[in-house]
Amino acid sequence: MSLSRLSRPVRLVICAALVAALLLVAFLARLPFAIEQPGITADTLGSHNGQRVITVTGHSTRPTVGNLRMTTIEVTGPDDLPNVSQVFHAWWDPARAVVPHEQVYPSGQSVEQVNQINQQAMTESQNSAVAAALGYLHLNPAQVKVTLRLADVGGPSAGLMFTLGIVDQLDGNGTGKAGAAGDLTNGQNVAGTGEIDDSGNVGAVGGVALKTRAAARDGATVFLVPRSECSDAKVDTPKGLLLVPVETLNQAVGALKALQNHDAANVPHC
Repeated sequence: MSLSRLSRPVRLVICAALVAALLLVAFLARLPFAIEQPGITADTLGSHNGQRVITVTGHSTRPTVGNLRMTTIEVTGPDDLPNVSQVFHAWWDPARAVVPHEQVYPSGQSVEQVNQINQQAMTESQNSAVAAALGYLHLNPAQVKVTLRLADVGGPSAGLMFTLGIVDQLDGNGTGKAGAAGDLTNGQNVAGTGEIDDSGNVGAVGGVALKTRAAARDGATVFLVPRSECSDAKVDTPKGLLLVPVETLNQAVGALKALQNHDAANVPHC
């Protein structure tokens, strides 16, 4: 039956129903984006999922006070494409971010390949963290063995915090004092992010605006961030979280020591 032969009210109802159906289909359509949000944090001085994060053999270690937290972001899965509603709500939520799907999951890579790449990056990051820490302390890697364990976390962004955790357990702030006074943290809850190489250079990793939220959520008051990412870290910085930019391991240790000594002039700020 032709629509033209129907009464005008009936035609309007049918057209409205068709428009509503089209809008519903568009609203539920999956879009090529991924949604990120603050992920877990883990104290590199403690345990995670029942395992010590850092284990040292071949050298004496010291008890530590405080936290050195690595931070992560959580992202929707490679097959979990969001719909229009989810993208819209995430876009306006400062605690989440919408990014192109291929930025997180490159085209042509399976879930297994993505996980393998992330795990390889984590392994390389851990090796560099050990090399940087032992190099900073002038310890022979042939006589000191450091094992790092952090299951279910991939990527290189924990490098700096791994390195600081190793330094703190082996040498603290170098003063030889007991308790918080001898720790890099001074007993505080310190968090951060940053890739590190064997020589102790700290590189950018991305997602810092979400990682600061994860850090604040888990009680951190200081956040170490690669200097090149200061502007990103300052976006909606949680109240009470001090952003400290660093480019090297030496700068990170120096900043933490300056915080201990209340030496504000030598504590850089974003």
